[in-house]
Amino acid sequence: MSGPFVVDNSVVMAWCFEDETNRYADAVLESLVESSAAVPSIWPLEVGNVLLVAERKKRISEADSARFLALITQLSIIVEQESPERMLKEIIAVARDHKLSTYDASYLDLAMRKGLPIATQDSILMSAAKKCRVPIYMK
Repeated sequence: MSGPFVVDNSVVMAWCFEDETNRYADAVLESLVESSAAVPSIWPLEVGNVLLVAERKKRISEADSARFLALITQLSIIVEQESPERMLKEIIAVARDHKLSTYDASYLDLAMRKGLPIATQDSILMSAAKKCRVPIYMK
């Protein structure tokens, strides 16, 4: 049985789009049968934004978005809440230190605080995780 991990949106959204699917993202999805993943509080808005942009570009339909949202709500993904003060201090500091967006820094910060590996396909986030000694999740 795999232990818990942090999953970022680069992996989650690969589950939505056929042209982005790959072995790594599929393995992470399969691991959620046995394990759970944590995400920062920004995650639901990130997912929603990617879906809306894809709808507007006619890449997916509103029905496709609804099906995808139904899928991910069935998964063992726990949204970890953060105080606005913490977001505006510690997470911005992580972003600044590692040249990340605040969104990506929120995933790295969560992995560091919880002592969890991170599942990501983002090369910049992966590099920052390695510098912080946060393991990259492998099933």
